[in-house]
Amino acid sequence: MSTEKKSNVRWVVAALMWSAIAINYIDRTVLAAAAPYITKEFSITPSQMGIIMSGFFWSYALLQVPAGWFADKIGQKKTLGFAVAWWSIATALTGLGTGFKSILGFRVALGIGEAAAYPSNAGISSKWFPDKERATVGGLFDSGSKFGGAVAMPLIVWLIVLFGWKMTFVIIGGAGIVWSIIWILYFKEIPEEHKGVNAAELKYIREGQSQKEGLDKEQPMKWYELLKYRNIWAMCIGFFMINYTSYFFITWLPTYLIKEKGMGMLAMGFAAMLPLLISMFVEVAAGWASDKVQSKGWLSLTATRKVFLVGGLLMASCIGLAAFAESAVTAIVLLCIAKSGTTVAASQVWALPGDVAPKNMTSVVAGLQNSVSNMGGVVGPIVTGAILQATGSFTMALLLSSALLVVGILNYLFLLGKVKHIEV
Repeated sequence: MSTEKKSNVRWVVAALMWSAIAINYIDRTVLAAAAPYITKEFSITPSQMGIIMSGFFWSYALLQVPAGWFADKIGQKKTLGFAVAWWSIATALTGLGTGFKSILGFRVALGIGEAAAYPSNAGISSKWFPDKERATVGGLFDSGSKFGGAVAMPLIVWLIVLFGWKMTFVIIGGAGIVWSIIWILYFKEIPEEHKGVNAAELKYIREGQSQKEGLDKEQPMKWYELLKYRNIWAMCIGFFMINYTSYFFITWLPTYLIKEKGMGMLAMGFAAMLPLLISMFVEVAAGWASDKVQSKGWLSLTATRKVFLVGGLLMASCIGLAAFAESAVTAIVLLCIAKSGTTVAASQVWALPGDVAPKNMTSVVAGLQNSVSNMGGVVGPIVTGAILQATGSFTMALLLSSALLVVGILNYLFLLGKVKHIEV
């Protein structure tokens, strides 16, 4: 009987996945910090800057499914390595922009590269981790977005003060290029190919998988045939509702804290970081807890996913209560609960593609889900802005977010069926 202690190479891979998402969010945030300097230097109007900022989402949302298809077809190593290098170069080149058209072009290019990040990570999870660790690693790599969102603004502002906005784009872009080199040198497509993975770890990974992905590349259906299945629709609709609320925290939250709660810039900067930082730890804990609940046999996989999805969205609906909070402290506490709720749900959202996808199609399913969800990111800030302009208050906008989360709860309760792999 072998007593060999298993290696833990998969957790090094998870750390690289986490850092890719953190870099992803830092890169997409540079423009927001540099916007005042760019608008002044190139006489860019507010409406033009709005178009530049939205340009990222044009390519990002549109290319989720193609990026997922490439990741499953040619492998996540090449796809993610190339994608991070691409978006990092696009970030660095933004510092060479000469006006509206060139900066918009670099922003669209950024979205092209970043489209591959989440679908690739979902596919890597299905190859490199046993099923019982799926939500843990999903919560872990997605928590990188909260870290990136929280630290990006103070980090970028500091770099701009030291080096100017142009060099800041170059520095931030350079970090991603370094990541790509490390990724290509270290990562292998499947654990069987990695010299650091010993027999004990390989056995632990593969014997813990209901579908042993990556050993071949055969896909049982076309990507659009996935739309025949109710669970795919439930995943897309539910994630849309989550992202509608999530994007409030990285778009309108600073304005809300200043306009509605009377905060100064310094206090706002600290307060706006809190929901993201707290939710980063909550998401990892939720993923770990759900895996424990399911692996111990306390609940079925379907029940586990639904309990954490619905529980998370109930927490997230506290965003509606923030509309009636009289003090800034109460509002921030409620917003921290709300943001943490979205991440409790997100830990399950990023486990679901591996739970549901046909063999070798996890990245495609993740891309499809993420494509629809990012429409929430496009629509949410626009609707919130329109409500603010019409009413002069965030009250109705926060209540609408809460109402949509209730729709998300009903969706996961009733439209999402038994969580299992799609059988062909």
